[in-house]
Amino acid sequence: GLDTLDRDQLSPQYVHNLRSKVQSLHLWNNGRNHLVFNLYSGTWPDYTEDVGFDIGQAMLAKASISTENFRPKFDVSIPLFSKDHPRTGGDRGFLRFNTIPPLRKYMLVFKGKRYLTGIGSDTRNALYHVHNGEDVVLLTTCKHGKDWQKHKDTRCDRDNAEYEKYDYREMLHNATFCLVPRGRRLGSFRFLEALQAACIPVMLSNGWELPFSEVINWNQAAVIGDERLLLQIPSTIRSIHQDKILALRQQTQFLWEAYFSSVEKIVLTTLEIIQDRIFKHISRNSLIWNKHPGGLFVLPQYSSYLGDFPYYYANLGVKAPSKFTAVIHAVTPLVSQSQPVLKLLVAVAKSQHCTQIIVLWNCDKPLPAKHRWPATAVPVIVIEGESKVMSSRFLPYDNIVTDAVLSLDEDTVLSTTEVDFAFTVWQSFPERIVGYPARSHFWDNTKERWGYTSKWTNDYSMVLSGAAIYHKYYHYLYTHYLPASLKNVVDQLANCEDILMNFLVSAVTKLPPIKVTQKKQYKETMMGQTSRASRWADPDHFAQRQSCMNTFASWFGYMPLIHSQMRLDPVLFKDQVSILRKKYRDIERL
Repeated sequence: GLDTLDRDQLSPQYVHNLRSKVQSLHLWNNGRNHLVFNLYSGTWPDYTEDVGFDIGQAMLAKASISTENFRPKFDVSIPLFSKDHPRTGGDRGFLRFNTIPPLRKYMLVFKGKRYLTGIGSDTRNALYHVHNGEDVVLLTTCKHGKDWQKHKDTRCDRDNAEYEKYDYREMLHNATFCLVPRGRRLGSFRFLEALQAACIPVMLSNGWELPFSEVINWNQAAVIGDERLLLQIPSTIRSIHQDKILALRQQTQFLWEAYFSSVEKIVLTTLEIIQDRIFKHISRNSLIWNKHPGGLFVLPQYSSYLGDFPYYYANLGVKAPSKFTAVIHAVTPLVSQSQPVLKLLVAVAKSQHCTQIIVLWNCDKPLPAKHRWPATAVPVIVIEGESKVMSSRFLPYDNIVTDAVLSLDEDTVLSTTEVDFAFTVWQSFPERIVGYPARSHFWDNTKERWGYTSKWTNDYSMVLSGAAIYHKYYHYLYTHYLPASLKNVVDQLANCEDILMNFLVSAVTKLPPIKVTQKKQYKETMMGQTSRASRWADPDHFAQRQSCMNTFASWFGYMPLIHSQMRLDPVLFKDQVSILRKKYRDIERL
């Protein structure tokens, strides 16, 4: 491939003779069906947007592109990012909690070069008119380039001295608004820095086509200013209501984490925007792009109706599903009528919310005869897995007719009351995993790797799929979003599928799962040692799960799991009141 990212002729990364190299490409075809990425174009003194070769009919994904040169519905505007920008994963936004009122130490800040001459100098040279040294701190330095002293003006010494008094990072994290003026080019590194720091960007770069403006509504996350009205900026931002400030700040964090925190996300967002143009009949609407979890995780191939996803019930004014489908993963032959799986079937079938039960038969033995299964009030459908691998439990089976899925291992022990309560909780948190068996992750400083633990501590970060409820959309994501390499790890080990599902859901929601009740033991302890269920007692099984944690974290580029200390119990649980006042009274006896 050819490097088209840096087309500044003064840059060491500049590729010479690119014009002839591009023309010699066998499939170039005047750029048709090509996408050219570019971060820098032009050089001193005018910094034009010329990339140094004829792109022909190629689409251009470019940083600092002007609205004048931008071809709507063809080109894509991308953000300017540094060479140190994470390739994958990326750090989360720096907003850890919301403060009410949402005001910080500084109202508006900026710290940067003042370009004494040339393009981009007009606005920065005028910032001192707005600076008050109290809650509006706009600092510039004349120290830029080799011959800055030749152009030095009467304000330079004072500006340089003031500039050194403030730490840029401290200002960034303690300001409500961050000024993002144009530099030599229209774009600026400060744009992404402000987004990550939850400092609301105040754009001051006339004519800049903002990144991904085709799908992102920047009025929800930034203040769009005008260079010609610089002196009005302070009064404009002071007039913004605190509710609006809080909403703007929260949106900066969503956009940063959804589309900008890594090079991978920037590239994928670019490609998804182009895909939406091609497949208009299933393209994502503005709500999907501008609301959590964002366009990269809401796959339009799944459904064109927002109500089929677990994230938009409130927006649509609809309630969460009232019924679930139970999926029981069976790996042990049916040899006795007292086996836990049969007891589980009966208990689940009695739930008022159960529509049907699917038994996924991943056992090496043939399917049991129909009369071996207990008679229940709801249909029991037995599906024999073709490949009989662990990942098959998360396939998007057409037989699953409800949005809610109750995932169960064959040796899980749950009462009907426990099933009902867990489902009731899930209805309030339909985008999360809700269930009983909790596990946790930790960072092992000695081994410098992630660890997995089943010890009962004061927090957890996973709820295993052996007794959990979640939305069936995650079956689709597991199958079509995750790479084959991760699913192959799961299938080869016959292990870790539940960990991978937790990684996926936490990566999408940026939220932890939810554990219900204090129940610790959820497995039948009397299963025969010859069964595959006894793998939980195998030390290799636990070691494999430790390894899986690091394999999965490596692919995601970060650790998506989030710790939680919240457990949800029924109202009046363990309270000294009449048992008749308690809806889920049986849970206290378990």
